[in-house]
Amino acid sequence: MQVSLDSVRQFQLHQTASYAWLNSSRQRIRAAHTVEEKQKVPKRRKSRRRKETDDDLQVVIPPPPPHTPPSTLQRYIWSLSPNEALFYAKRELQQAPFVTNDTELYAPIFRNISIFKRSYELMELILKVYIYPDGKRPIFHEPHLMGIYASEGWFMKLMQDNRQFVTRDPEKAHLFYLPYSARQLQAALYVVGSHNLSPLSIFLRDYVNALAAKYPFWNRTHGSDHFLVACHDWGPYTIKGHDELMKNTIKALCNADLSEGIFKAGKDVSLPETTIKRPRRPRRNVGGGKRVSQRPILAFFAGNMHGRVRPILLKHWGGKDEDMRIYGPLPKRISLQMTYIQHMKSSKYCICPMGYEVNSPRIVEAIYYECVPVIIADNFVPPLNEVLDWNAFSVIVAEKDIPKLKEILLAIPLRQYLKMLANLKMVQRHFLWNPRPIKYDMFHMILHSIWFNRLNQIQIPE
Repeated sequence: MQVSLDSVRQFQLHQTASYAWLNSSRQRIRAAHTVEEKQKVPKRRKSRRRKETDDDLQVVIPPPPPHTPPSTLQRYIWSLSPNEALFYAKRELQQAPFVTNDTELYAPIFRNISIFKRSYELMELILKVYIYPDGKRPIFHEPHLMGIYASEGWFMKLMQDNRQFVTRDPEKAHLFYLPYSARQLQAALYVVGSHNLSPLSIFLRDYVNALAAKYPFWNRTHGSDHFLVACHDWGPYTIKGHDELMKNTIKALCNADLSEGIFKAGKDVSLPETTIKRPRRPRRNVGGGKRVSQRPILAFFAGNMHGRVRPILLKHWGGKDEDMRIYGPLPKRISLQMTYIQHMKSSKYCICPMGYEVNSPRIVEAIYYECVPVIIADNFVPPLNEVLDWNAFSVIVAEKDIPKLKEILLAIPLRQYLKMLANLKMVQRHFLWNPRPIKYDMFHMILHSIWFNRLNQIQIPE
């Protein structure tokens, strides 16, 4: 049957007109429904702001980068056993290429930027961590994300959420993570006023013994490829009940005190102590330090008078020198004029004396607020000391030199101070928590130090 071209065109025009009429009708119907729905929806009442808790950390996280196919080197690494891969990494580290001008890292703040860069690359290429699923909440697997002990909780959360480094196959693991919280252990088991930490160390001893009985991995190395992360002051004392746990395990501790005989430099990691007040905004108030010409205060400290150092500091400098703003708790009449954070941002140096233990959250606070930290704590190993050169951005003063504190600070030339301040701003990025970790941030720096110290233990067979 033959159909004329005019008939086809008329049919197409009729069909197009029908569709246009139908679509416009549908749009009018939808618009009518939308108006009705808007009229029906009542206005929402403004809700009161409530105090933020650990469970409120619902941060909008950007999607991970797209997956790239493995390289020939990656396939080779995957073909190695965990021990063979560690030997490979050790050899590679011994032959690390010399780094001069690096676009990602700032050399003056590192002990050896060539070693650090190569070690970090090897970590990204090789490291796999197995997290023991054993242990009940809240002591295990429940990160505490607020307060001065938040570092252990943030590391736990980000480690458990990680896909790059975590493996579900323990036979492929180079490190084994004991996912306990010293803060939660203290809250759950310590009897207030008892001054008895034995229940805490016994509990952890029994946990490790149960793992050793259930899995073969602890007994293979007597715990030397296992690690824990504890920021509570009592962290070192909770592991004293188990000899191998105390002597062999890699311990990332805020209380990095060499005099106690528990923390071992070169094997253990000094964990940065960070105060987190709002988990949704862990980087709140970071930066914003004033120009040097707008810093009228030479040195500042305010805090409770506990431990052996702070009362001596207050005795020698409290209220005796306008340049040395040394207080106990910051008086209200002064804080109304200038807050604690404003004091830090307006000071050239921030005094970071030990409290009951050698560690202090003021060290990282000083880095956040761009105030050169002055550390006063004998036998303390500064955070991430394996890779960072603390002499480049801080001042370390012996406890016996507190009476000469102002003299020591004034003796530092302006040019040297300006270098320290510039270095401090460059090191800041390595002490930041991010809801999704980024390269060289706090999470990765802690994990790298654990990895780096594990490589230190490896002896390559002849």
